[in-house]
Order: sequence, then structure tokens, then C-alpha cells
Amino acid sequence: MTTGSATATGAKKSGIKTLASGQILFNEGEHATSMYIIQKGQLRLFRPKGKGFVEIAVLRAGEVLGEMAYFDPETKTRSVSAAAITSVDIIEISFNALDKTMAGLNPWFKTLINTLAERLRKTNERVKALENNNVGFSADYKFFQSADVVKILSIMFLTFRSLGENKDGRWVLSYNKIKTYALEIFNVNEAKMEEFIQLLTDEKIIEVTVDELDATKVLSTREPDTFRIFQVFFNTQRSLRDEKKLSISPKCEKFLVKVMEECDKLPVVDGKVDIELSAIVASFKEYNMGITLDDFTGAKMAKFCGEYRMGENNIITTTINIDYLRRMFPVVRFMNALNRVNELKAKNQ
Repeated sequence: MTTGSATATGAKKSGIKTLASGQILFNEGEHATSMYIIQKGQLRLFRPKGKGFVEIAVLRAGEVLGEMAYFDPETKTRSVSAAAITSVDIIEISFNALDKTMAGLNPWFKTLINTLAERLRKTNERVKALENNNVGFSADYKFFQSADVVKILSIMFLTFRSLGENKDGRWVLSYNKIKTYALEIFNVNEAKMEEFIQLLTDEKIIEVTVDELDATKVLSTREPDTFRIFQVFFNTQRSLRDEKKLSISPKCEKFLVKVMEECDKLPVVDGKVDIELSAIVASFKEYNMGITLDDFTGAKMAKFCGEYRMGENNIITTTINIDYLRRMFPVVRFMNALNRVNELKAKNQ
């Protein structure tokens, strides 16, 4: 993230100011004199923790931030840090202007606002205390934050492309070179880097061997562009609202594997295959796998297939966008593997 405040950028009419991607709007603990309304773009609220940070929320156009400091009568300090994820236009509203507005309110309405704000402030303080004590935070804890994933994938792509050697159809790179970039230049947590390398190994995206001459670890991959494809996907996902994000359940993932196996036996026309879903569901039932047609809903939401068609004898068919599915499936599989790691880490918190 780049340093600097919104006042360092050019002001626009109507109090609109612009932040560049990565620019800090304010830091936790700073004295506050304004609140903000987001006109365009996205901002991240976070708290620094060790060499990284804990992501609190992502705010979008139409949302307000910085208002809680106004209701901290003693210090008026920022309770979190805020930084732009994308280029952001914001309206800055000074606390002096808020004072004038509050002075004109009916006394009962002013009391209501102050009471609600005080309750929220105390709740935030309790949450912060729990976080500092590592108590009760497992439900929302993520070992790999979205920012971690995007950063590490970017490092993997850049280092393999710029420093790796192509040997017998595989790109080879010393792990020490990746660690230098990740830990010393991009400030990635070493434990997270090690876990991520293990995850990539488990998913057979990379192979890890030991150099016989100096006993150092060597990483290799068939195609470094895989890291770039993954990085673009996760970077896009983090900017979407939850209901817009790709979500494929583990059962749906298994369903997709079976679908691709069946598509290998059928003709492909313009990247699409007509397939009978009823037979696939019946095979799951035969082996008591507990997977039904309802588990395929995520695939339809992801546009891996079209609408279902009901034929004679209750046979259900659909059209699979097989080229798109095959291109996206490695991303789906890796996303679910990443979710499993986060879930396991949360349980062990």
C-alpha cells in the first residue's frame, strides 16, 4: 500500500477527492477531523497485525467511513486504518460541518444518534479486545486473506517468469529466490508462504525437489501463466459482492468432475456438449455418495451449464459450456482447496 492521505491528491468540486489504488486514507490511532462518503471505487478497512493486517471490511460506492471518530468525544481518533483498493472518489465532510448539523437536530433525535453510536463504539472495543487476546475470533478468522492470495500468486508468476529456467518443458526456480522477493521485498509472512507452497504442491500445480549439489529446495511448474490466471481470478473475486462471487461447493466440484468425464465421450459443438444429468445423479445414488441435482446449482450460477430440460421418463438434460468449464475448473479446485485450509486453520485457532 502506498502512503499519503486524500488531501495529498487534487480536490474536485463539491468536496470530492481522489485516491489512487493502494493509497492510505487514514491510519488507526490518527487524530480525525472528517468523515467520508464513497462516490466511486472501493476502500478496505483493516488493522495492522505483525507484518500483515487483519481485514475488517470492504466498503463500496454509497457507503460511509470515518464517522465513528466523531462519536469519540475524548480523543476523536481512528479505530481502524483505511486504504483504497481501486481508484476512489470520496466526499470529505468535516466534523465542524457535522457539529452544525447536530446542533440543529431535535434533542431527542440527537440523543438517539449518540446512544446508538456509543453502543457501536463499545462493541468495536470488545471485538478489538477479543482479537488481541485471540479469543472468540475463529468464526471470522482467515489464515489466507484475499490480499495474501493475490500477492503470493503475483510473486510466483513474476519470479518464475523473470528468474526461472525452462528445462525439459518445465520452469525451474530456486525457492530461496522466491523467498527473497516474498519475505524481504513484499513483506509476506513466512508461515503463510510455506503453507501456500505446500498447498500448490498438494494440488500438483508445482513440484518441490531438492538440489543435489547444495541441498536447497527447487520449485518447478509446467506453466507459470497458471499463477497469473489464478491471480486475476482472485483479484476479481475480492472486488465483488458476496452474492456475485463464484461459489462451488465440494459436492458440486465432484459433480463437475463426473460431468467432464461424461463430456469426453460426447461430441463437442462450438465449445458445448448436450448431456444427461439424470444418469449422473443416478450413478451418485447407486454408490450412496449423497450428491443430488440440487448440488449442481452452483454450476448453473457460474454459467458452466444452461437451463435444465425435462424430457420423457423424467430425463433431465442440459447444455454444458465445456470449454469454459475445463478452463475454469483448475481455479475452482484451487479455490476450494484454499477454503479447506482456511477452515482447518480457523478450527485450530
